[in-house]
Amino acid sequence: MRVIGLMSGTSYDAIDAAAADLTLDGDRLVLTPLGLITRGYDEGLRAALGAALPPAATTLAEVCRLDTDIGRAFAAAAVEADRELCDGRAELVASHGQTVYHWVEGGQVHGTLQIGQPAWIAEATGLPVVSDFRPRDIAAGGQGAPLVSLVDRMWLRGRPGSPAALNLGGIANITAADGTAFDTGPANALVDAAVHEATAGRLAYDLDGELAAQGRVDEGLLARLLDEPYYALRAPKTTGKELFHLPYLRTALKGYEALSTEDVVATLTRLTARTVADAVRSVGASEVIASGGGTLNPVLMRFLRAELGEGLPLRTSGELGLPSAAKEAYAFAVLGFLTLHGLPGTVPASTGARHASVLGSITPGRCGTQWPRVTEEAHGPVRLVVNGHEAAGR
Repeated sequence: MRVIGLMSGTSYDAIDAAAADLTLDGDRLVLTPLGLITRGYDEGLRAALGAALPPAATTLAEVCRLDTDIGRAFAAAAVEADRELCDGRAELVASHGQTVYHWVEGGQVHGTLQIGQPAWIAEATGLPVVSDFRPRDIAAGGQGAPLVSLVDRMWLRGRPGSPAALNLGGIANITAADGTAFDTGPANALVDAAVHEATAGRLAYDLDGELAAQGRVDEGLLARLLDEPYYALRAPKTTGKELFHLPYLRTALKGYEALSTEDVVATLTRLTARTVADAVRSVGASEVIASGGGTLNPVLMRFLRAELGEGLPLRTSGELGLPSAAKEAYAFAVLGFLTLHGLPGTVPASTGARHASVLGSITPGRCGTQWPRVTEEAHGPVRLVVNGHEAAGR
């Protein structure tokens, strides 16, 4: 089955559309990557989205407009992915949407909101769309994140030692070999906020780590940032830009106004590396396999290697056959495939839910279009095989 996975993360800079051919083969799910396209939000939409995100106030009218405009943007990406990557033969779209709020109080997640109306995707492509993945896990008592933990466990199953999968997006999250999974804290979120603020919006992020490379880590500021209570919470736990946003950063920088932008960015980059490494050690990992936009920042990766130490190897998912930039989008393609087959997409040990759940809601495709052929008597796979190779065997 050819599935298009759509993803826009907490950095809300672009939509990733990854296409995969997925086949159930006994206890294995075989994923053949067909490619990735990435399309940035236009400047007006990105600005409107940023202006509506916490801690800013917004209106239901603006939420409605954003839901529609983001849905249209996702639809355009899906149409292009079907044409360019699937020769017009895609059968299913799985859309994560754009997270705009994750409601956490007292360590418990009470709700979450991902927008990008799937009806626009179904209308544009004519295909059924699986969307709104997170609420079902929350309704079952879970954190609703990290949802990629099931895919990580399937993919790394049987790999020697205790590998941990790491995603470096706006927020960083890890999945350990025993199923423990949680958000470690900011990956790029605070760096992006600092760069955007310092350049009056001219730059959205630290391209290739150039600013961090020119700065020096301020140990006093780093110590203040590390005092954040979130880091001491026990897993399962999740966070987002509801906590790690620009006003949070402004508060942290009081008394450090004399620091250069380069020093601030270097310190925030070191914060990400330190908190990720602390989290990795807490789960007893023997190696780290990283993916996400943060892997493209050589300074962050250098800092992270230094924090992990020589005895804890750091690799990228691309080294094991799963393209780093596309991994999250491929993961949601897998989750959409599982939903269509009536198979669970969560690991209770990862999200803290009472039980595993089939995730998401399905928006039908064009009238008269048959549902994709679903394997009869499908059973939940336990291994993910990418391009004919298991991560354990590479």
